[in-house]
Amino acid sequence: MIDRQTVDRIMSAADIVDVVRDFVTLKKSGVNYKGLCPFHNERTPSFIVSPSRGICHCFSCGKGGNAVNFIMEHEQMTYPEALRWLAKKYNIEIKEKELTPEERQKETKRESLFIVNDWAVKYFENILHNDVDGKAVGMAYFRSRGFSDDIIAKFRLGFCTSGKDAMTKAALAEGYKAEYLHEAGLSVRRDDGSMYDRYNGRVIFPWFNLSGRVCAFGGRLLSAQTKGVAQKYVNSPDSDIYHKDHELYGLYQSKKAIVKEDRVFMVEGYTDVISMHQCGIENVVANSGTALSVHQIHILHRFTSNITLLYDGDEAGIHAAMRGTDMLLSEGMNIKVLLFPDNDDPDSFSRKHTAEEFREYINNNQKDFITFKINVLLGNNNDPIKRSEAINNIVKSISVIPDPITRATYLQECSMLTGIKEQTLIITMNRLIHKDKEDERKRQERERERAESEPVTTEVSKPDTTTNTVVEKDDNPIETLLLQMIIRHGDQHECRVIGDDGLEYNFTVAQYVMTYMKSNDLEFSSDLYNRILLEAVEHSGMDGFTASTYFINHPDFEVSTLASKLMQEQYQLNITLPNVHTVSIKDQVDHLLAELTLNGLDKHILDLKREMAAAGNDISRKMEVMKEIGELQKERNIFAKQVGRTNRIVKNG
Repeated sequence: MIDRQTVDRIMSAADIVDVVRDFVTLKKSGVNYKGLCPFHNERTPSFIVSPSRGICHCFSCGKGGNAVNFIMEHEQMTYPEALRWLAKKYNIEIKEKELTPEERQKETKRESLFIVNDWAVKYFENILHNDVDGKAVGMAYFRSRGFSDDIIAKFRLGFCTSGKDAMTKAALAEGYKAEYLHEAGLSVRRDDGSMYDRYNGRVIFPWFNLSGRVCAFGGRLLSAQTKGVAQKYVNSPDSDIYHKDHELYGLYQSKKAIVKEDRVFMVEGYTDVISMHQCGIENVVANSGTALSVHQIHILHRFTSNITLLYDGDEAGIHAAMRGTDMLLSEGMNIKVLLFPDNDDPDSFSRKHTAEEFREYINNNQKDFITFKINVLLGNNNDPIKRSEAINNIVKSISVIPDPITRATYLQECSMLTGIKEQTLIITMNRLIHKDKEDERKRQERERERAESEPVTTEVSKPDTTTNTVVEKDDNPIETLLLQMIIRHGDQHECRVIGDDGLEYNFTVAQYVMTYMKSNDLEFSSDLYNRILLEAVEHSGMDGFTASTYFINHPDFEVSTLASKLMQEQYQLNITLPNVHTVSIKDQVDHLLAELTLNGLDKHILDLKREMAAAGNDISRKMEVMKEIGELQKERNIFAKQVGRTNRIVKNG
């Protein structure tokens, strides 16, 4: 367990812009930064990072928070895992107290899988560098590919001996559990319960997720052994920490170069990526022979909108380039394609050329997707039916491009290259777009009908910016707004009050709220809310205390998460006061406290009515309760008139 002092150091060191920038391309926008949201698919940036507040927030999907919240959501980590990630980034030594047996049992399976993978990558590296077979077989193979020591270290390449269960036995001997070796895919369990090494006799290519943790492995049998072998490459199976359609090989090592170059090269294999790094071209990733997924494209789009597909010039390479084109286009990517000449691929080409020569070759030979598709689909084909099918295929690709100007440009180019009138292509494209929209409308209609037939538990709609309407259902919206005022302004001396002695007293917002609530025998319905209010009051007046910063960076994850959420301008109270153009913080607090009192009175009156109903034939008790209800009703009417019932809570974004 990480001690509180270390948590404070981590939270203090974590720069939200620095952290987010590891995963999202950010551009300065006034005092903040803006980029494409990493949590949902979007083409117009709505993800804002505020260095002054230390938080990020997407105004479309609503996700965000402080640095820890961001890492937890983005990397699907637990709170301790995210703290360790940030500690590693900022070179902070973590001091942990000894875990009890019960606490050890609560360690997540996900963390256990990362731990066993971390052990395995060190084991494979050690075998490669120090074992006789590792040096004679594994290292000899990497040397034959031209890999230098620094490149081997950069990608943490390794070797697994040909002994059927040598690695498994070594892991078990060091105390790693068989269940995690199996679930991580390092070991395979036989029917009789025994286990053997998945990668025995193979060179090892570790996969790193965006945060630099080993999530999977790829193992390759060497060339002399591959004859008649069904699987030259074996990769980790899907697990809690690895999904093959979510990861891209080399992205961790390449992400900074991708941002710097504003372009990513997509290749097919491990050695293509490594050889290009060896050559000096680092903005390259591999999808390892599988079809590109939307998730992988979304990840790349955070770093750049420009992608060049670098594939072999054979039929398989052409097919690989073709199958991902429409998906990339629909996600707003700018695509170029380069197919290497016969007997060459990115791996072999990079070993024969310098980085400058390689880049020059790419610049001179890459084609935009429209030219590539026309060359592949039309070529010298003079069959009218096949030409018609090919042109429809090309127009279909153009139709999925989200930007209308880009679509128009490609249609002009298509018309020039095919000899088909541009107007004909426009009509065809519009028909395809209309069909896609109609299909999407029908799909949404089906989903709406299905949703209406299911129980509704939450009521959420988009905000109405012209009228004050309730747009989000909340069990305690007034309490939420009041706590938001405490977190945002709790330290500010905004509440001036004239005392019974005629003197003016200046309270902080937190002190004012606490005083009012105690005087009126009120409290929040949430223990967490009450705790935050108490801490805000206790710290009021302390030098350097700023409520928002204090609670966003609070070592209690529950507190920091709530504070980050409420700092994201999620709620707003629209009130109108007569003859007042600007509503002060105190005006808002007074209004909310009155609303809170009114709610309390309503609840008390309801409880009394239930008590009266339960009194049965006890006329005396009923009369007492009726009198009490009448007095409370008068008090309630005063507050109802004060706050009005035309005020509404809106949720922004």
